[in-house]
Amino acid sequence: MNLRKIIHVDMDAFYASVEQRDDPTILAKPVVVGGKPNSRSVVCAASYEARKFGIHSAMSMAEAFRRCPQAIFLPVNAHKYQEVSMQIREIFLTYTPIVEPLSLDEAFLDVSGSTSLFGPAEEIALMIKQRIQQELNLTASVGVASNKFLAKLASDLQKPDGFVVVQQDRVQEFLDPLSVERLWGVGKKTAEQLHKINVKTIRDLRYLELEYLTQVFGIMGTQLYQLAQGIDDRAVEGDRRIKSIGREITFATDIVDQDKLEEILLKLAVDVGRSLRKKALCAKTITLKVRYDDFHSASHSYTMSYPTDLDDEIYHEACKLLRKVSLKQPLRLIGLAMHNLTDKLERQLALFSEPQKDYETLTKVLDLLKEKYGEKSITRARLL
Repeated sequence: MNLRKIIHVDMDAFYASVEQRDDPTILAKPVVVGGKPNSRSVVCAASYEARKFGIHSAMSMAEAFRRCPQAIFLPVNAHKYQEVSMQIREIFLTYTPIVEPLSLDEAFLDVSGSTSLFGPAEEIALMIKQRIQQELNLTASVGVASNKFLAKLASDLQKPDGFVVVQQDRVQEFLDPLSVERLWGVGKKTAEQLHKINVKTIRDLRYLELEYLTQVFGIMGTQLYQLAQGIDDRAVEGDRRIKSIGREITFATDIVDQDKLEEILLKLAVDVGRSLRKKALCAKTITLKVRYDDFHSASHSYTMSYPTDLDDEIYHEACKLLRKVSLKQPLRLIGLAMHNLTDKLERQLALFSEPQKDYETLTKVLDLLKEKYGEKSITRARLL
């Protein structure tokens, strides 16, 4: 069996490192990117010098200032970070067209088809790492393995400026000593459950039977079992330009009640907004699609004055479109899609009102909670 050759590149403290690179006077100093220390913003990035004080992403700027008042606090320069990210992307594309960006500062690369041109995967990874250092004066942590899970785990182990290769014949040797918290999907709650059954390391988990894990953790038990063996079959998804992101629901029974339809629209808006943010995208055009009980379909669209990825803004416009829909006969399906996509730039918070700042901060915090504890860990009261 031909194993894939996967590289994961993760830039070290990206926003803060770019700022330090461009201003030598703040090199080796604690730098916090996100806004003024007395603002209601959150930390977008913290240099490693700042992290020594316990400062991390999504922390309030006020708390960051309390922990390290001598830090240098800088606003988000989205355009600059986007430009640097594109320069990094150009380096990736020198070696493979199969690049899956996760955000501005990290990506997966599948170099399985590139080794005949450039040499073994670890040599390609080292060339990429060196070029980022030499051409952009930035450091990246890099992991190389046969799948995405192992490559991402490897890139995280020796940050900053790390370089870890997981040899296929030493996967278990690599995984076994690590804590179960290193596994994808294992947040605080799952870790506590594992600790209760005396599972602290991946080795401990590997000795448990699949049947037992599925009894205790349900479908997630299968994922835990496979990851503990180093199994991950997901392919690197090349950077094909996404034209739209949408969700739709077909009802078990037809619906004509507007309040109920608005409640369903809220769920769709939350799902679509989360998908946009995961892919680091924003959208300007929203389309509402409905299908009636006689299978006749209709749609309405609206293009906003600026792109968004915020659930409430999507929901507000979706409700306005719903009011244009005739409800003289019941609906069997409703869908919401976002078009006219652009790469997400950090919003310039100064352009928005205080409530807008609050909501964007809240959205970031909710996303982090869902990332850590699962999609169902927190939701809106109306959707309970």
